[in-house]
Amino acid sequence: RLPELDWQTYRSRYGDIHRLDRILEAEGDSTNNYKVSKQPDVLMLFFMLSSEELGGLLDRLGYHFDPKAIPTNIDYYLARTSHGSTLSHVVDSWVLARSNRPEAWSIFQAALESDIADTQGGTTAEGIHLGAMAGTVDLLQRGFTGIEWQGDLLRLNPLIPAPLTELEFTLRHRRHWGITVRIADGHLQITIPASDAPPLRIAHGENLVELAGGQSYEARLR
Repeated sequence: RLPELDWQTYRSRYGDIHRLDRILEAEGDSTNNYKVSKQPDVLMLFFMLSSEELGGLLDRLGYHFDPKAIPTNIDYYLARTSHGSTLSHVVDSWVLARSNRPEAWSIFQAALESDIADTQGGTTAEGIHLGAMAGTVDLLQRGFTGIEWQGDLLRLNPLIPAPLTELEFTLRHRRHWGITVRIADGHLQITIPASDAPPLRIAHGENLVELAGGQSYEARLR
């Protein structure tokens, strides 16, 4: 029931309106009077939970959940968020990684620049934004690769932004150390180092494979 904010007027008047909360306070106004959010609080649902997890949770609470509501909510709140926190860029990039890779990559770069370029104008001198730094690493390792752990199943659903031509990292899972995940030239490669640990169940799209130590899986990305 709150009124919409005239975003264009504030952008033309102040330029950078990331700290819209401070701007409105200086005018004797408040963000509480408008459909405005400093950071993507609601969108944290889609950052923390997969569609299946969120649907199951709401179902147990007695609420109907339509997965189509996810993009609707993302569009609604992104248009009404001032992104006054460096963590906003991490969350925004994550929730867009499945639907708008160019925009997700642009926002990811903004998150990288938070401290390097001191984008908030003086806050870096007070201390680095370690949460945003760690978030950018997590975006590379889990966000763009679509990595999820579902019980004993390791699932990957990579949707890599075009400018990111190559990505490689290692992870540990179920007593297997140094599992290498490599994405390059439109291919996904997973290599399990030699080990006597039980085989791993890995899902990629509709493909389900079981890999023992010393084995690897390779597939072309869609």
